[in-house]
Amino acid sequence: MFTYKGYTGFIEEIDVESGMLCGSLLGIKDVITFQGKTVEEARKEFEASVDDYLDWCKELGQEPDKPFSGKLPFRTTPERHRQIFLAAKKEGKSINAWMDEVLAKTAESVNAS
Repeated sequence: MFTYKGYTGFIEEIDVESGMLCGSLLGIKDVITFQGKTVEEARKEFEASVDDYLDWCKELGQEPDKPFSGKLPFRTTPERHRQIFLAAKKEGKSINAWMDEVLAKTAESVNAS
């Protein structure tokens, strides 16, 4: 995966016939794609696609689609909700602050491996 200016690109396919790595931006409604013959070329094309997308939105006077809002809807059982509340309370934090810390630690651990 590639990241640039808050956007994430993902190689979805390797086209064996053309020898191209084909990818797209994740987490937005607009369809933005890129391709390259090498990983480095695909990364450069990903960044160029992000820049082109941002320029295009600016020309149209539109806000570009943002991949992440910072809001994460979460549903759970009433019992787990109570457990989360108690864990956060023991740490002296709000549920949001506690969940943010716990999820960030887990995500960092998973992404590091």
